[in-house]
Amino acid sequence: MDIRAQLSMSFNLDKCIGCHTCSVSCKNVWTSRQGAEYMWWNNVETKPGTGYPVTWEDQERYRGGWEVADGSLRLKLIKGNKLRTLASIFFQPNLPTIDDYYEPFTYDYQNLFNAPAGEHQPVARPKSLITGEFMEKITLGPNWDDDMGGSPLYATNDPNLKGLSESTKEMLTKFHKLFYFYVPRICNHCLNPACVAACPSGAIYKRGEDGIVLIDQDTCRAWRFCVSACPYKKPYYNWATGKSEKCIFCYPRTESGQANACAHACTGRIRTVGALFYDAEKIEETAKLSDDQLVEGMRKIVLNPNDPKVIEAARAAGIEDNWLKAAQNSPAYNLFVKWRISLPHHPEFRTLPMNTYIPPLSPILHQAKADKGGLFDPEADGFFNDLDKMRIPIKYLANLFSAGNEAPVIESLKKQMAVRMHQRFKRVGDISESDVKKALSEVGLTAQDSDEITRLNTLATYKERFVIPETHRESKSTVDPRTMYEKRGTVGFGTKKKELIGRQW
Repeated sequence: MDIRAQLSMSFNLDKCIGCHTCSVSCKNVWTSRQGAEYMWWNNVETKPGTGYPVTWEDQERYRGGWEVADGSLRLKLIKGNKLRTLASIFFQPNLPTIDDYYEPFTYDYQNLFNAPAGEHQPVARPKSLITGEFMEKITLGPNWDDDMGGSPLYATNDPNLKGLSESTKEMLTKFHKLFYFYVPRICNHCLNPACVAACPSGAIYKRGEDGIVLIDQDTCRAWRFCVSACPYKKPYYNWATGKSEKCIFCYPRTESGQANACAHACTGRIRTVGALFYDAEKIEETAKLSDDQLVEGMRKIVLNPNDPKVIEAARAAGIEDNWLKAAQNSPAYNLFVKWRISLPHHPEFRTLPMNTYIPPLSPILHQAKADKGGLFDPEADGFFNDLDKMRIPIKYLANLFSAGNEAPVIESLKKQMAVRMHQRFKRVGDISESDVKKALSEVGLTAQDSDEITRLNTLATYKERFVIPETHRESKSTVDPRTMYEKRGTVGFGTKKKELIGRQW
């Protein structure tokens, strides 16, 4: 067992209101400089929609992630021939262009102040931040398809519509029938990161102490293989500095036990952050699993932090007790493994992403009643049970979160439904106790589980939502409990380099 620690973020999509407070906080802290205008390390996408950059999920076009060929894993970008890939090192046809993001622009604000008096109100024309020239028309932006602004054009081009019937696609893409939800995205800090494997200069590495994937700016040579290889398109090329950059999981904050900027600012409190333990020896084995087994395989690679054998192995690997305690109280572990409610984003890319999502319980879509003037009937029977009548089809959610396998999505939605039934029984009392007990038992939850899930997703305190252990300073003493930020001058800072820091796969 090769036990490692990993910080993981979970997103409750039932609560995301698409306000982009997370995006703004991240932008203000990390990417508010020249060349980073289109680098949205944290972005919020409308689904159905094409996302950012446009159609990033289409790996037939971008060739991101891994594939299993002849029993072994290989990068889709490599195409089985490293020499052929090396020959295209100065030109990669699979890179997104600036038009797939958007051409960064500002406005000619000075014209508003300096325009002479006239009959008409002066305007601020858009001006490119790359060329400095005026732009005739703005055609794209980071959140261009928000709500119904870009639909049905953007909704109809959503790669996740694959496998849905034409009638279902129509329901998801027509203005009068459209139901949309929001999906916030950051770097997944994967266990099997394609960006790390693809980088020719070795600039990208996965930190052994917390699993965060970083790009060494001194080593980066701007080959941009990381941009091509990442199926989530989360590394960005900074045209001003000539370096690639990406989400750093706010490690200067998490090292001192603080929540990530995006999670801390989240208005809807949809994000939780916690620590996980995983067995690094099972990474390749898990990544090779068939699509229908990937979610379960990822749950198995995550270790039970309450298992005495895991605790012993963790201590033997040098993992501090505060990390053990954090893993035992981790909301990320509870949601993903214990309660099996959250799911990974596009596990079929085989990077083993470490951020998970609670799929949304969308409103029920009932047949229009003629005697009600064609309106939907809100009093139809089976409101709490008919998942097949939900506005967001199960298949669509499965394409997003379980590699097309509907079983994990159905399990998650049924558990959420059972929790709602239990809470409605407690607060409203219009559901029988026998129905509630049956619903909970069918999905393997107890009344206590229901209360804990409800609290975590609604009333949880800051410390319950963000169980982030402080990083211990490196010292020769194995019993020194001081963190990196306490009494910094008393012991030589960084006197002993950890074995796992900077280790690459």
